[in-house]
Amino acid sequence: MEHRAEARIDTGAIAANISLIKAVCETRLMAVVKADAYGHGLIQIGLIAEKSGADWLGVALLEEGIALRTHGVRIPILAWLLPPGSDFKAAHTHDIDVSVSSIAAFHEISELKVNARIHIELDTGMTRGGFLDEWGEFLLQDFSHVEVIGVFSHFARADEPGERQNTNQLNRFNSMVEDLAAIGIMPAIKHISNSAATMKNHNAALDLVRVGIAMYGLSPDVNTLGDSKSLGLKPAMQLRAKLHLVKKVSAGSFVGYGGTAKTEIDTTLGIVAMGYADGIPRISQGAGVFIDGKRAPIIGRVSMDQFVVDLGPDSTCSTGDWVVIFGDGSQGEYTADDWGQASSTINYEMVTRIGPRVPRIYAPHVY
Repeated sequence: MEHRAEARIDTGAIAANISLIKAVCETRLMAVVKADAYGHGLIQIGLIAEKSGADWLGVALLEEGIALRTHGVRIPILAWLLPPGSDFKAAHTHDIDVSVSSIAAFHEISELKVNARIHIELDTGMTRGGFLDEWGEFLLQDFSHVEVIGVFSHFARADEPGERQNTNQLNRFNSMVEDLAAIGIMPAIKHISNSAATMKNHNAALDLVRVGIAMYGLSPDVNTLGDSKSLGLKPAMQLRAKLHLVKKVSAGSFVGYGGTAKTEIDTTLGIVAMGYADGIPRISQGAGVFIDGKRAPIIGRVSMDQFVVDLGPDSTCSTGDWVVIFGDGSQGEYTADDWGQASSTINYEMVTRIGPRVPRIYAPHVY
């Protein structure tokens, strides 16, 4: 039985992107597979990344790391969103390194007395996660019951390579690393680079880079860094769906909830079997699908399970045909970048929002 919609994941593209990025950064690479691997599938992408040369895997949640371990991943894993009350013992049991960014969490880990592997998170200017006001007090803690493997931070504006804040953050990072050295803590792994910094700021590569969006073949910022093609990346996800129905309609026909759109001429409409419950943005002005070698724009509002496209008066499309919602753009189809722009968001959100009702299909060559 065929699916009504599917996200086709090009495993060859994932491998090629990892190879390219490792050549660019010339250091160890952490493949970031949080949020179901940016919508591409946690377990499958974790295993593919390991096989393709990733040195580490990075996740936000502990349960993501445990799932990877129980499905056979053997390379080191770092989980970085563990507030006080998390199951730090389970992290140690499953050989998962954890991030520490508060004294409260540090105390809970220390009390286990198992020499848990930790990475100290520093707030160097993003003002999100990481030690800031507690830093001086943290340096006075007893580190005898933990093993400090790494120290890390996160750039706020790495997708703006010329922005002074990037230099300021790196300087602040180095200063805080010196604070640790002054009390005898010298982590073997220092890391601060995300995808944008990895591609454009080689001075920040240090001992490890953390790569998310670029591994999936998408640009961290199309406007400031260029698109996937200009960066040498290969988008891994192609999203497609079936035309649930094709129908001829007359000029002046209102389309969708609220009657917000009206056909200007006699035309052919296609009803696509995906909607906002699947991750299609409800407001997507300027997006659409690709079929028969051309683009067909959305008309009207996106519904929960379906949306309508204008196939044009001369369309020969039939009920049951496949349409490509976004892909790598090589055939003229819309890309995740196009959809992001059309819905006032970014390509990151477009791929991560694709819901669990849409099966992921893995193949070495999707395009």
